Amino acid sequence: METNPETDSLAVAVVMQRVPIANRWQPFQWKPVEVAADDLLADIGYRCLRDDASDARWLFGGFQVSLYLDEAEGYFLNIDTPAPCWFVMWRLETRDGQEIAVPKQVTLSYNEAARLMDGGEQVDALPASPAIIARMAAFVQEHYRPEPKKKRRKPSFEGGAAVAEMARAEGGCHGS
Repeated sequence: METNPETDSLAVAVVMQRVPIANRWQPFQWKPVEVAADDLLADIGYRCLRDDASDARWLFGGFQVSLYLDEAEGYFLNIDTPAPCWFVMWRLETRDGQEIAVPKQVTLSYNEAARLMDGGEQVDALPASPAIIARMAAFVQEHYRPEPKKKRRKPSFEGGAAVAEMARAEGGCHGS
């Protein structure tokens, strides 16, 4: 990722983990446990790294992450938090005869993650590395310009003929 409006894509892979939980309706929980940025992961597809009763891990490669001008505010909101992070959107699917959590999208934009969650998607956050945070911060510094705050006109509470008329109308229907 370079700090220009059309950044180069960064190849990333996501490791999803399944762990057992003590719940009679849901015997296990899926969550992303790692986002690894490495060009060698660009064409990896997916594969099972481990699968036993206590822990299952699947690696999903092939994600490309870029920074976009229209998401600059979302990157700013991400780096402005105490712990900037990756956002991973995932869904349960059947693969190789079993139900597994499959990542569908990886982003660094807080706003994009919020839109996905508003749309009903499952989105989890993972800490971003200092190198990724630095690249995102450089992009934000170069391209993000907060919109100036607009001065709001305060409503008038001084009354007037319309308020008096409204009070008379309400007075006729209360206490009847």
